[in-house]
Amino acid sequence: MDSFWIAGLFALFVWWFSTGAIIFVVSRADRGGRSGYVNAVLLGLPFLGLGMAGIHHSLADPSVFGVYLGFVSAIAIWGWIELAFLAGVITGPYARPCPPGVEGWDRFLRAWGTIAYSEMALIASTVLLILVSDGASNQFGMWTFVVLFAARITAKINVYLGVPNINEEFLPNPVRHLSSHFRKSPMNGFFPWSVTLLTFATACWIERVVDAPAGSGAQIGFALLAALTALALFEHWMMVLPLPDAALWTWALPRTTSDATDVSQRSALRSPDI
Repeated sequence: MDSFWIAGLFALFVWWFSTGAIIFVVSRADRGGRSGYVNAVLLGLPFLGLGMAGIHHSLADPSVFGVYLGFVSAIAIWGWIELAFLAGVITGPYARPCPPGVEGWDRFLRAWGTIAYSEMALIASTVLLILVSDGASNQFGMWTFVVLFAARITAKINVYLGVPNINEEFLPNPVRHLSSHFRKSPMNGFFPWSVTLLTFATACWIERVVDAPAGSGAQIGFALLAALTALALFEHWMMVLPLPDAALWTWALPRTTSDATDVSQRSALRSPDI
């Protein structure tokens, strides 16, 4: 596991599997109605606890193991908050579709109201991780969370301003109203800035991978961050390129064979928006 190539593949697998796992859990929870979603979030609390404990233990361990522990722990914390959001447990005070024709400041306030509590939880978690990681010998768990948070913000801004490809079929029932706050358009002025920022960040991480001692915890950590940022960049490009990337997670949806085929066909026109 001390190869930066293995670290990159590990990040790719964790990104793919954790996304699919969350989709799988919330899609199955729908069978139990509101209580099913709440139970899914409650049953996921051990992952949140393990993530917090893992971050704590990784801070003083700059070894390869410590770096992987910090990375996976940050993903676990992030995943639980994302699960709580998609399950409709931690969302925002506004839980209704956006009325047609609403624009400007009113539209922004309504859109913010749908995700406010979740975003505040993410902001608080990011700030807390930055504070507890200050001066620590291993800060890769914190940087993992920061990359995820930054990529989420830029993705949300893009779908709010307008992109051509949005995968609405991945939104579970509790947050189905979110699709009314998205906007489809050929392009928006923020998109080039967001992909440029992510490209620059990926290049910076890769530069540090090259400069770090071979097989060290630092090299593995920067490789994980480089791969994660590159995947965020990939997700952003899928907002404007008509590629069938949504088929990567159709296995997590409780659909019949004909339904899965239909989703695969429609995925050629859409891409993940979260």
